[in-house]
This record gives sequence, structure tokens and C-alpha cells, in this order.
Amino acid sequence: MTLQPAVKKLVDQINEAFASGVPKIEEMSVQENRDGLMAFYKDLRGEVQEVAKVEDVQIPVDGSEITLRIYTPEGEGPFPVIMFFHGGGWVLGDLEIVDPICRSLANSTECLVVSVDYRLAPEYKFPVGIEDCYAATKWAAENIANYNGEPNRIATCGDSAGGNLAAVIPLMAKDRGGPNISYQIILYGVTDFSFSTNSYLENGKGCYLETTAMRWFADQYLNNDEEKSHPYASPILAEDLTGLPPALVFTCEYDVLRDEGEAYAARLKEAGVPVEVVRYDGQIHGFFWMPVLMSDAQDAMKRITNALKKQFSASVK
Repeated sequence: MTLQPAVKKLVDQINEAFASGVPKIEEMSVQENRDGLMAFYKDLRGEVQEVAKVEDVQIPVDGSEITLRIYTPEGEGPFPVIMFFHGGGWVLGDLEIVDPICRSLANSTECLVVSVDYRLAPEYKFPVGIEDCYAATKWAAENIANYNGEPNRIATCGDSAGGNLAAVIPLMAKDRGGPNISYQIILYGVTDFSFSTNSYLENGKGCYLETTAMRWFADQYLNNDEEKSHPYASPILAEDLTGLPPALVFTCEYDVLRDEGEAYAARLKEAGVPVEVVRYDGQIHGFFWMPVLMSDAQDAMKRITNALKKQFSASVK
């Protein structure tokens, strides 16, 4: 492997920890994993930037309610809107762990960021999480003007499992006649549950996110193997991708999810969807949450900012 120096140092530390007996994801309980995720990323996420306003809003979902955290940047607005779905294998993660990332995203893009605290598996299995995210996006389209947001300029964005959600919500919106989504940003997202791509074979062990962990996440999230072929779980299996919003797709050379991300981008292109694909060589899964260590995280933020400014300025001409 030709890992970037900072990446190699981190991967070596992780693999040494495993060799010394530190348990892996699939060897821990759900709660142990949830606690461990914050412990791992806490000091890697960068500074907690000030934004003009942060507020939590409760919205109704099927049988319950969830929290949205709305980040408003400085400026007059109304602002374009980013629906942000955090990663964590549909099992881990929350509003707090991505708080520094969302603040940075709001400031960099000058967009209003809506971070979605969707319900997690295994307590709430497929399709609860995606239905929560769809409900949140629909709520934003109907209500975000009250928060100085632009309901006609909405992008979806997420990393890993959140990247899966960022890809699936536009599919659901297309199938259900709305809301209108202008753009989708997929950071090393899951698009396929087959676990059979070359990147799984090449990077399935010793590159941070391992095949055994991905199978564990799938077992927590899905009710049965049949759901792996559902297009709202594996969007690459959707029959028709025409008419979906333009996409910015990020992948990492040493990530099990690399090939499915690039294959999904290729399918979008074949369907006539404008797509920009960025592969980070020498990089591993999860880098966007590590701006302290990874310069690629800052580069990705700049690329997201440039893409959204181009997209949203074009949409209002």
C-alpha cells in the first residue's frame, strides 16, 4: 500500500491496537461502538467554529419525532440548504459528533446546514432511517423559508452510511414526486451491499474499515438478505436513474467502498446526470471527519463549496 504519511501513521496505530487485543467493531456491542466512535474522532474533527445561529427543531416522523439541528451562517440570506446525514453505518453517530463538521460546512459554503438525527439501527431497522431522512427533507422544503433558507435550493450531503442516505433521498423524492433536490454530495457512500467488488478484495483487511465491520453494520441495519437488493438500500440497483440531481462523488483509494461509489457515479453518468468524481489516492475511509490529520478533508470541503456555489448560482439565473 502507498498510503499518505499521515494516513499510514494512523492505520499503523489502529492495526497495532488490534494486534494488542483492542476489539474490532464486530467484536463489540452496539453501545460500546457508539461510545468508541466519539472517543476515536473527538480530537480529529477540528475547531468548533462560530456560526451566526444554531437551533434544534423537533419534527414529527412516523410514530415519533426526531431532532434537526439547523446551522445558519453569517449573512443576510435566504440561504441555500444542505441536508446533512451523518455516517456511522446506520448504527452509530449523532448530532454531536458531526457538530464541528456541520459548522465548518455552513461557514465554508454559506449555506444553511440541516443536520438530521435520524433513528438508528438495530433499534430502528431499514427503512426507518431513510424514511426519517426523507421526512426531514420534505419538512425542510415546506418549512425552511421560516429559518431563512431557500426551499428551492436544497442539496443532500453525507458520508459513508450518510452518503448512502444522500444518494437514496433523491431517488425517493423522484419516486414520490418531490421535494425538489438540486444537488447530491456523496462522500465515500455505500451504494451496494454485495461486498464483492475489487476494493473489498483489496482493502477488506488492515485499512481501517474492514469487510467484517461492514457485514456487522449490514446485519444491524437490514432485516434480511432480501433487503440488500432494495434500491433504497443499494441505490446502484435502481432501475432508472434518469432525472436525478447532479452529483459530487468522493472515493478513497484504500476504502472497501471505493468501487461501488465509482460504479454508482458511472451509472448516474450513463443516465445523463452530471457527475464529478474525486478519488483521493493514498486515503482511507472516514477522512472527512479528520481535518486535524487529513489535508484531503480541507480539499473536499473546498470542492463541496465550489460545486455548490456553481450549482446554486446557476439555479437562480
